[in-house]
Amino acid sequence: MHKKRNKKHFKTEIVKRKGIKYNSEFRKNGSSKSTYYDQDKKEKTSTRKSQESTVLKIAGFATVNELSNMIGVSSRNVIRYCMSLGVMATINQRLDPDLLSLVAYEFGYIVDIIGEDIYDSPKEDQDSLCSRVPIVTIMGHVDHGKTSLLDYIRKTNIIERESGGITQHIGAYNVELKEGRSITFIDTPGHEAFTSMRSRGTKITDIVIIVIDTDDDVMPQTKEAISHAKAASIPIIFALNKIDKPTSQPDKIRKQLANMNLLVEEWGGKYQSQEISAKTGVGIEQLLEKVWLEAELLELMANPNKPASGTVIESSIDKHKGFITTILVQEGTIKIGDYVSSGYFFGKVKAIYDDFNNLISKAGPAKPVSLLGLNGAPSAGDKFKVFIDEKGAKKIALKRKQLQREQSIRTKKPLTLDEIGRRIALTNFKVFNIIIKGDVDGSVEALTDAIQNISTEEISINIIHKGIGQISESDVILANASNAIIIGFNVSTALNARTFSEHKNIDIRLYSVIYDAINDMKNHVMISPLENEQVIGKAEIRNIYNIKKLYTIAGCMVTNGKIYRHLKIRLIREGIVIYNGELASLKRFKEDVKEVAKGYECGLNIKDYNDLKIGDIIEGYEY
Repeated sequence: MHKKRNKKHFKTEIVKRKGIKYNSEFRKNGSSKSTYYDQDKKEKTSTRKSQESTVLKIAGFATVNELSNMIGVSSRNVIRYCMSLGVMATINQRLDPDLLSLVAYEFGYIVDIIGEDIYDSPKEDQDSLCSRVPIVTIMGHVDHGKTSLLDYIRKTNIIERESGGITQHIGAYNVELKEGRSITFIDTPGHEAFTSMRSRGTKITDIVIIVIDTDDDVMPQTKEAISHAKAASIPIIFALNKIDKPTSQPDKIRKQLANMNLLVEEWGGKYQSQEISAKTGVGIEQLLEKVWLEAELLELMANPNKPASGTVIESSIDKHKGFITTILVQEGTIKIGDYVSSGYFFGKVKAIYDDFNNLISKAGPAKPVSLLGLNGAPSAGDKFKVFIDEKGAKKIALKRKQLQREQSIRTKKPLTLDEIGRRIALTNFKVFNIIIKGDVDGSVEALTDAIQNISTEEISINIIHKGIGQISESDVILANASNAIIIGFNVSTALNARTFSEHKNIDIRLYSVIYDAINDMKNHVMISPLENEQVIGKAEIRNIYNIKKLYTIAGCMVTNGKIYRHLKIRLIREGIVIYNGELASLKRFKEDVKEVAKGYECGLNIKDYNDLKIGDIIEGYEY
């Protein structure tokens, strides 16, 4: 009895220590021992599972919508918390790792960025570091003179290459100055639709120049650009532009900045400012001196003697060259023959071009260049890294692709019964499926952001596919299967795709200015009538004739429809729209004509444009 009593007391004590209520029924059926261990094991397992469930494994980045689906919180709440942190996020905007961690932590989750550590450079020995040129981003509102300023510095005319006289793409340029000094400039668009592109610019820059029109006000997009720079803790220099105008009021701009707690040095503050005229060049030299002063204070250093790493600025596709990736080297030196991994893509560098499209053999820190050789088009903002062999680059790219695939599965939001009921209750609920194709990745991303923001409670806009390059037959097939419309930005439609779309009555809309695309979509959402663009005819340039270096005549063959003298035209080169305008003349032999039908030759001249090449396509259209 004594032994049994001690055994019973001993077992009771174990149960008390484990925090489990002792039940005599366990002893009766002989399962008490296993029950204690099983219950203890279950507690440990559930604790471990709960810890694992609070960790979000994310491959590189996630949008607001993806994050909200992963943590089971409304995207509105995520956006609201981002706004409380001073970040004006949209539902389709990518969040950087730091912001992802803050937002997830607010809702009880920990973010684990997988695969980013491979792009992080180890701490450098100070002896191996050398001084490098500053990277300067030019920001501001549309038409305030950002590109004009850069145009004057570079002595080239960038504006004429952009539709509507505004910057549609992000660009990076290295400018050589006096005394052997140079500066790398990044020009970002000013329209509100390019928020993500401007944000990307601040992530890779050392100094920000905010261009403000002294004949205007500090516009909302300018304020947003300032917010991006301040959030990234980047020095700001204000360029007060257009002082050559009689109505210029630079002090009014300084006062508006002071009301935003941005006091310039002339008024006793810490921010440098310079009155300039991008048109005449007044004050630009002094502005560059102030940039160099800021750069010297920052003591910018980099190690050129190691494999390169940096950031993707832009990516596009060329019919003959393949995928073209514009990068900014931030560390090391990249050379022809290096193996590169970026995003989900990898490859061997076949060619390197500088910002003037000259072939070079290598590029060091703070140099913007374009690469040929990757097997795909990485997203703008992705990091890149050079590896010693193809195996290492391929392994990392495939790993990131697998992680992204797993992440996309986790972020898919299932259609619940509650959601179905809500949609049935909204009798006017409509869903618009859209496919977006563009000439470069940055524009596609910006256009996607802008169109997603048009969604309302009654109308949902669903981007089912986006990509770069010409609109192909597979895009039209996807649109036909999903009842979608196709939006093309600075791209053309392949002939077989055009034929198939006409047969299946698929709506394809082509744009060269982003305002038009956004406004048309807004009109569509508001159920307003839309102007439908119709392509009337196409002609292929077979020969070029330069007339006394004054203008260029294109000898063409009409390959589809008819070309009319009164039509608006677009010039397409390798599937990308490079110019929109109208005809100055249309001739058959030596006689002016009003139209030329399919299968006939003609000569034509494009008004105020002479950069024509054999093989270009001229597309005539009307509304």
